[in-house]
Amino acid sequence: MRSASLGNDLKVHRARKNLTQEELADLVGVTRPTINFIENGRFVPSALLALKIARIFEVPFEEVFFLEKGEAP
Repeated sequence: MRSASLGNDLKVHRARKNLTQEELADLVGVTRPTINFIENGRFVPSALLALKIARIFEVPFEEVFFLEKGEAP
C-alpha cells in the first residue's frame, strides 16, 4: 500500500493575493521557512494550519491542498 502525499497550489494562491512567503507566514502565525517547506512538499501542515491558509485565500481547503495524482483516496 502506497502512502498518499499532500500536494498544494500554495505558490499560485500566494501570487494571486500578491503575498510573499513572509507575509503569509505572519498572517497564519508560522515562520517563512515553514511556508517554503509546505510549498515544496517537504512539510505537511496540520489540518488547522491548512485551514488557516485556505481561509486567507478565501477558497475551500481543496483548492489549495489535494492528494497527489495517482494516489488512492
